[in-house]
Amino acid sequence: MDLAVYDLKLHKGRFIATVIGVGLLFTIVLAMNGLYRGNIHEGLAVIKATNPDLWVVERQRGGPFNETSTMPEFYHYSVKAIPGVEEASPFIFYTVERQVGDKSRHFSIIGYDVFGGLGGPQQIHAGRNIARAHYEMVAHEKLGVKLGDQVPLGLHTYTVVGLTREAISPDGEPIVYLSLPDAQEVLFQRDNEEIRNQRERLFRSLTRSLPRQTAEKLLPSLQADTHIINAILVRLGPGANRAAVARHIENWLYFSTFTTAEEIQLMLKGRLAGMTKQLLLFRTLLLIVSVVIISLVIYTFTMEKIRSIAVMKLIGAPNLTIVRLVMEQSMLLTLGAFLFGLILIHNTYHLFPKTLVLVADDDLVTFIVALFGGILASILGLWQALKTQPAMALGG
Repeated sequence: MDLAVYDLKLHKGRFIATVIGVGLLFTIVLAMNGLYRGNIHEGLAVIKATNPDLWVVERQRGGPFNETSTMPEFYHYSVKAIPGVEEASPFIFYTVERQVGDKSRHFSIIGYDVFGGLGGPQQIHAGRNIARAHYEMVAHEKLGVKLGDQVPLGLHTYTVVGLTREAISPDGEPIVYLSLPDAQEVLFQRDNEEIRNQRERLFRSLTRSLPRQTAEKLLPSLQADTHIINAILVRLGPGANRAAVARHIENWLYFSTFTTAEEIQLMLKGRLAGMTKQLLLFRTLLLIVSVVIISLVIYTFTMEKIRSIAVMKLIGAPNLTIVRLVMEQSMLLTLGAFLFGLILIHNTYHLFPKTLVLVADDDLVTFIVALFGGILASILGLWQALKTQPAMALGG
């Protein structure tokens, strides 16, 4: 007879309740593992999806995602003229909050050259890519829009022509792709009343030192320039030396250049660093707490059997039988609880508001640590059990 299984059958309700309780704890630990990985995945998703040969940004800035970078749009012609550059595309990225349907939604906008330029969506899940210079958009499905929906942005309404799943913004919000002129207009275009007020203020300032006619001629040239971008995406020609092209851009155009790998490191060491460290700390603490709890549960289970173990010793049961009893129950509890948590998280992770990336290696490490805690608790329980005197069975 397998005493461990027989004992669990006698206390089946308590054992199942314990497995579920500890399993829910493992679910939280595995969810935190996924949240930690998901935070990194979200922060780097748009960089990996865009993936040009070089990112050209404002001098001494880690843009366009880790730090704000602004530069005149026309400089992409200068970059394209550099030997070794096959394509240089203007690129703009910023975050907005707008009314989408009946909800206020927070999302990021990417503006790019829709006619052969870099930076657009690479994989369209439904619909098509942007084919017109104005008033079309491709949106991530997390935005909650459908093909053909009309989304008001700024002074115009944009038609959803495509849906994508490939990239989200570094803060985990959906991305909307627009043509570059549309994205610049949404970002820089102000309300008509604000434009009139600004023009009037500039005109009054000019007339203090200039004749009225001269001020009227100068006024148009002093309006804010909306042809601003955040980066220039570069694709190199066959055989081009990436390092040489980057040095050329830095020395002659006075910009900073980064490869995609360098952009990823900027994000990991910059914008994502604080949250990543915090999630790693919570992940570690939760794992420690789960091991402590499962160890206490197993130790308590063993201590409750002290009198039964004394009876077994009294009738001549060998120590190996007692060891097998304790270890089997420990392993069954640990394995059952972990499998419950594993199945639960793998069937519910898509319901979380933040992206969870579940990695098999993380699951394995969590299981090994939990198993180690169970074995340690079993050893402590066995140490007490094997010291038990047979006389305790008689009330001694």
